[in-house]
Amino acid sequence: MIEMLSKPWPWYVAGPLIGLTVPFLLIIGNKTFGISSSLRHMCAAIIPAGISYFKYEWKKEIWNLLFVGGIVLGGIFAVTKLANPQPLEIDQNLKSELATYGISDYSNAWVPADIVNWQSLLSLKGFFFIIVGGFLIGFGTRYANGCTSGHSITGLAALQWPSLVATICFMAGGFFAANVLIPFILKF
Repeated sequence: MIEMLSKPWPWYVAGPLIGLTVPFLLIIGNKTFGISSSLRHMCAAIIPAGISYFKYEWKKEIWNLLFVGGIVLGGIFAVTKLANPQPLEIDQNLKSELATYGISDYSNAWVPADIVNWQSLLSLKGFFFIIVGGFLIGFGTRYANGCTSGHSITGLAALQWPSLVATICFMAGGFFAANVLIPFILKF
């Protein structure tokens, strides 16, 4: 079992399993799949302020907080029990391109240590990647009224027009960021 869980699953297995969460959640409790709303639920539960945005029946959404907690626990389990001892394999062409931007340290496994570390947080490049990038993700999620999982999985499955528009914008933004914005920022 551990052997099966420790290797990447092919798209034709993982994709349908993710897709089947939508009808499963609808059948077991008329719930929709999405993650970004859990931050609002946590704030409503923890912050006893008089902010109207946090005044609602958040206890009805406790399942969402448990789901996010399961994601965190699953991540911890994966890192501690299923970690691959081999270094991350990166395409040689990508390595060559990243080397032109001064990125060559892949010791963090999933993210280049040249960008994501405490020292680079204080640099202009790190500030853009970590602080500005994090703000834009949070702002975009709120502005789109949902995240990629909510819109692109649940919304598209329900044939919702706003979710199609949001998913197209997510993809266009991702292509723009990967091909134009990130190379520009890496030149600093």
